Amino acid sequence: MIKSDALTRAWVVLIALSGLSAVVSTMMDRGFDTRIMGSVVLALALMKARIILSRYLGLADAPSWRRGFNLTLTLFCLLLLGLYLFPQL
Repeated sequence: MIKSDALTRAWVVLIALSGLSAVVSTMMDRGFDTRIMGSVVLALALMKARIILSRYLGLADAPSWRRGFNLTLTLFCLLLLGLYLFPQL
């Protein structure tokens, strides 16, 4: 039962983060700085990916694996952020 509650909470947080991503992406059309809004959307995607890895794939029970996946995923998102903010490089 406890595992189900954790999954339900993770699902609710994922829905909330998805809604927040949608709100932020609509703000891009309303004159807000697209670099900042795009960075926020990428950060929200990183948070969602970490929740999926931790809760749905069970990495919450394997802290060393979770740290490795989080480090790799964060470095990848930083690379994407750099490519997004500085496309001319």
